[in-house]
Amino acid sequence: MQTLAVDIASTFVDDAWAILGGFGRTVLRLAMAPIDRIANACDIAGVLTERRATFRMWRASRARARLESRRISLLGRLNPFRHLAHLT
Repeated sequence: MQTLAVDIASTFVDDAWAILGGFGRTVLRLAMAPIDRIANACDIAGVLTERRATFRMWRASRARARLESRRISLLGRLNPFRHLAHLT
């Protein structure tokens, strides 16, 4: 019975934390909207657009690499530095 109460309490805390995080992102987006509009209006050379496109390409390549990394060889699994591979 005690574990059920603990599970319910931890679920409630997790849900409350997720709601607060979503609310915080919404407030931040609303606060940053005027600054984003000014930045987009002043972006004459297209630097922001290029940066966003580069980020999307990087994110897609990471997703592809994550799918390919599931097929790790035995040598890759025995490498003691495999957890540091994301560092550049």
